[in-house]
Amino acid sequence: METYVVKEIREYEESILMGLNKRQLLCSALAIVSAVGIYFGLRRFVGVEVIGWLCILVAIPFALAGFVRFQGMTAERFLVQFIRSEFLMPRHLVCHSYNLYAEVLKTNPKYKEVLKVD
Repeated sequence: METYVVKEIREYEESILMGLNKRQLLCSALAIVSAVGIYFGLRRFVGVEVIGWLCILVAIPFALAGFVRFQGMTAERFLVQFIRSEFLMPRHLVCHSYNLYAEVLKTNPKYKEVLKVD
C-alpha cells in the first residue's frame, strides 16, 4: 500500500523566529557574530571601508549555509560529499580497448600466421 504525500508537506520545517527555522537562525547568528568579531578585531588596524568588505566576505559563507540547498542537500552534506568524491575517492578513468576477435584468433593455432603472434 502506498500513500501519496504532497511535496510541500514533506519539505515543511517549523519556523522558530521571524519565519526562520532552527538551521537558518543558527547560521544567521553565526554570520552576525563572525562579522561583528571581524569588525571589532580589525578596526584599529584597517580602515572602515575595508572592514566592511571583510565583514561581508566572512559572513556570506555562514549565511549561505543556512539558506541554500543544492540537489536537496544542505551545505554541510554537500561539502562532505564533494570532499569525498574529489579528494578521498578520486577516480582516474582510463579507457582500455579489448579486441575479442583477436583474442579468439590467438587461441587458434591455425590463425597465428594471420596475427603474426609469437
